[in-house]
Amino acid sequence: MSHEIDALFRELTEASGLPGFEREVRDVIRKYCEQYGSIEYDGLGSIICKKQGTAQSPRIMLAGHMDEVGFIVAYITEKGFIKFQGVGGWFDQVLLAQRVVVKTARGDVPGIIGAKAPHLMSEEDRKKVVQMKDMFIDVGASSREEAEGLGIRPGDPILPVSGFGVMGNGKVLMAKAWDDRVGCALFIEVLRRLSGVNHPNTVYAVGTVQEEVGLRGATTASHIVNPDVGFALEVDVSGGTPGLEEHEAPTRLGKGPALTVYDASMVPSAKLRDFVISVAKETGVPLQFSYMARGGTDAGKMHIHGAGVPSLVIGVPSRYIHSHVGLIHRDDFESAAALMTSVIERLDAATAAEFKR
Repeated sequence: MSHEIDALFRELTEASGLPGFEREVRDVIRKYCEQYGSIEYDGLGSIICKKQGTAQSPRIMLAGHMDEVGFIVAYITEKGFIKFQGVGGWFDQVLLAQRVVVKTARGDVPGIIGAKAPHLMSEEDRKKVVQMKDMFIDVGASSREEAEGLGIRPGDPILPVSGFGVMGNGKVLMAKAWDDRVGCALFIEVLRRLSGVNHPNTVYAVGTVQEEVGLRGATTASHIVNPDVGFALEVDVSGGTPGLEEHEAPTRLGKGPALTVYDASMVPSAKLRDFVISVAKETGVPLQFSYMARGGTDAGKMHIHGAGVPSLVIGVPSRYIHSHVGLIHRDDFESAAALMTSVIERLDAATAAEFKR
């Protein structure tokens, strides 16, 4: 199966999906999901695949956001350089000399992120982190008119250029946008595993839009799904790298999926949490635990939909998110898919009702 999963990973991660511009990712998801259930969309562009089980309820929402961090064209200088605005969270230090693509109405325009050459900086300035506001994108144009002639205009999305790859041990996978194409791949794989299987509920696999700028697609899609139970399928920030204390980032690549016990957008349902832990123990799936003092996920909006929805975050540990390339471990993805499939097979109406008592 690894070659089939890798093909899915490649298609999802190499697609471009700035918040508000998720069409390429949505097209990939639709291609894979339409064989498993009916497809509909919300008004912002989130895609919803409904897979009917043996009961109408509980309605289980599996949300993975389609968007990735990137940039937009803010201004074209007289000499044809692009000043850009970040969309989503970036650490400025990871940007310089990286390849990007400007997605114009006329086609893709390659570029590179540049700044004042260090050879021309003072000794004091060379010790500082260059800020995004002092950077530009060089598309090879010599004037504003030439840049505009390439089709570039303010508001055009700009995305990192970084291909999918398998590292030397065959287990660690690198790509851009694991946050959160791994969640999208996860709900596609769960639907595949549920194909032909009786499950006592209805599953809604949802590729949400604009998570990176405010969890917006999860808000609107929840109105369509009206879930009884919600899961955000996400990345988790993996530790195990130099300079980190163990407690700062407890999860590790290759040690299993992560259950988030707290983040800034949600305190998870304790009964749902305990149910998932019990399923992991019963099925032998290794499970790690994570917390996040800042930031949130689509579960932050799902859990306050309507009268409230018991929700949880299941993450695949990843290194170097919100950069041009991140890493995940194949075994963590497989374990996450096995866990979520087993959870859905056991999540009937009586069990879901207990989460609210």
